[in-house]
Amino acid sequence: MKKRIASKRAGGQKRVGQEIITSMKEAIAWAGGDDVPVRVTVVRVPTSDVRAIRRKLGLSQSEFVARFNWEQGRTRPDGPARVLLAVIASHPDAVEDALRKAG
Repeated sequence: MKKRIASKRAGGQKRVGQEIITSMKEAIAWAGGDDVPVRVTVVRVPTSDVRAIRRKLGLSQSEFVARFNWEQGRTRPDGPARVLLAVIASHPDAVEDALRKAG
């Protein structure tokens, strides 16, 4: 019985692996300009004003850095940082809680 289960897993892994390979080939073809049926998801990340968020929360620069582990001097945050700032602006306690639990 155990051998039968093991063979099913191996076959399943091969199918999943083949799906990944096929998907990668399609992605490469699409990136190369080929007409391939793919789903493209575009996420618009909001522009964030660090100073405005900090002021809204009533925090000094040093308090903001300490509370959210934020690098000072970043005037134009990249995409992931802008997402974090958007969450901080809406749910600062949730971010602080996640940071506390992470480290």
